[in-house]
Amino acid sequence: MSENGLINNQILSEIISEVVCKYMVEGESVLEQEYSIPVEVSRRHVHLTRAALDTLYGQNYQLTKVRDISQPGEFASEEKVIVISPKMKIIEGVRIVGPLRDYTQVELALTDAFLLGLSALPTRLSGDVTGSQPITLVGPKGSLTLTEGAIRAARHLHMTPQDAEKYKVKNGDRVKVETEGENGTIFKDVIVRVSDKSKLAFHIDTDEANAANIKGSVFSKILY
Repeated sequence: MSENGLINNQILSEIISEVVCKYMVEGESVLEQEYSIPVEVSRRHVHLTRAALDTLYGQNYQLTKVRDISQPGEFASEEKVIVISPKMKIIEGVRIVGPLRDYTQVELALTDAFLLGLSALPTRLSGDVTGSQPITLVGPKGSLTLTEGAIRAARHLHMTPQDAEKYKVKNGDRVKVETEGENGTIFKDVIVRVSDKSKLAFHIDTDEANAANIKGSVFSKILY
């Protein structure tokens, strides 16, 4: 090997070492990211418009907060409804999540869909109900039949713009997320939702949580 060749190899080796060290030191390494994103399990629930709540609970009825839930401003209410499918199968005691929204939506797991006889429950982000499954809601003051509104919530990551910068993702990205522990599971096709009104969390439904044996406080990380 020529002297120039030896020098060039040495320079190349130094450059590679410098780049690798810089890559590993900047913040948390992409390859060695800690499990730092809380995992939260979303159970079956409904979101209602003002008009829908008026129909189910009476004119100008106000929801009663039981507790705050993770995303800022959202809460579990004391009020519940009965959910009835077109096949006249029923799930009682489905909680209303506040505050009121500009759409009415029923979020179910696939197990719930099986119980209700819904064979084509679409997986959607919250608010995307166009073409989804018909469903009927019954409250103490009335009932409401929706031509569309029943969905399975797509697994997703809530984060602020600052979180998105830290984790090197952007709104609408689809990523893989791994949960920690002996029963750690990799979830594919997780949708990133970035908003300055969000709080960092990875949301999955009850079926996904049971399949991954997720109980109590569990954290996750993005796989790149």
